[in-house]
Amino acid sequence: MFGLGNSQAIKRTGPRGSYDLWLILGLVGLASVGVVMVASSSIAVADADHLGAFYYLKKHLAYLTLGVILAGVAMRVELKLLEKYSVPLLLAALCMLLAVFVPHLGMRINGARRWLNFIVTSFQPVEAVKLILVVYVASFLVRHRESVENTFWGLLRPIIVAGVIVLLLLAQPDFGSATLVIAVTIGMVWLGGARPVFLFGMGLPLMPLLAIAATSESYRMKRLTSFMNPWKDPFNDGFQLTQSLMAIGRGEWTGVGLGSSVLKLSYLPEAHTDFILAVIGEELGLAGVIGVMALFALVISRGLVMGLRGVEVGQRFAGYVAFGISLMIGLQALVSIGVNLGALPTKGLTLPLISSGGSSVLLTCAMAGVLLRATYEINRALDARQMATRMPALAVADANPANAPREREAVAA
Repeated sequence: MFGLGNSQAIKRTGPRGSYDLWLILGLVGLASVGVVMVASSSIAVADADHLGAFYYLKKHLAYLTLGVILAGVAMRVELKLLEKYSVPLLLAALCMLLAVFVPHLGMRINGARRWLNFIVTSFQPVEAVKLILVVYVASFLVRHRESVENTFWGLLRPIIVAGVIVLLLLAQPDFGSATLVIAVTIGMVWLGGARPVFLFGMGLPLMPLLAIAATSESYRMKRLTSFMNPWKDPFNDGFQLTQSLMAIGRGEWTGVGLGSSVLKLSYLPEAHTDFILAVIGEELGLAGVIGVMALFALVISRGLVMGLRGVEVGQRFAGYVAFGISLMIGLQALVSIGVNLGALPTKGLTLPLISSGGSSVLLTCAMAGVLLRATYEINRALDARQMATRMPALAVADANPANAPREREAVAA
């Protein structure tokens, strides 16, 4: 499965693919840390809601189990199928974003319409939209590579698509996901070969628009001002950030011990979701935070490296998908970590594979499955290239029977 077979010479009928082992280890590591920290951080929250101490842990494990199954299915689906239906998937994504505004179908929670009501559960469409957008932009970059690399107009379609998604997200409102969508789209287009001068020219008019969007609502302005100086109003606008900073400060180098956090006891809001890194910092200290960041660095670096290899061997769609998913997971983790550390204004973004959640856990697992599928197809293409380079040696062995055993052993090795 991982390309770790023995060295025995066997007859091969074609190239073999393999999933990237280091990427799997990084993803499993993040999910494992998530289970432990959700168990630790959610007990007080569940008790306060009279749901039972391990309610959120059980819920997280249920969604994670479904997510693993979904990832397993994604790992078996050929990427050419996603490439073929990228446009219908994009239309479905837009319909889901519009559906949240339909009465009785869309749900309003804390003033935001971001969820669809499926009676037995709720679903946040933006989590699926993130994956679908990556698939669409990757397919566009493959189909219009020359236009993207050489003309300014070749960049417009993916940027316009991302702009429509951003407008729908801002109407919900979901400024954090909107910023993430723009950043990932621009990053994918740049990695797809677009000239930096074109991206710079396109980004200039977007900057004031994002600034207007960030300051158009009073609650967003409060987040910006409280981010600049959370201690000015530590019991109101700056409450979340001050509690997060105190939790991280208490952890010092090695933490106060797993399960011994004080700030999670109804002081730190969203301790098991948006601010779970603060609990990690308090209980496991700087060492725990660095460990989590190292796992994310492993996953992102392996995804980007495999994406580069995919482009080099001609598996452009797989390579661009690897780029996009790596950027999506990496930038979301960066924003979540930055918010917890007080380096960025508060955003409603979870820490991928670690924070408790339903839609986010399911779709992050799905993204991980598609990313692993991309590494499988890229490794298969690499193996095909290696087999092609070995064919001349086999031809020489067939032409010289006396040296055939030696040549075949060398090829097998």
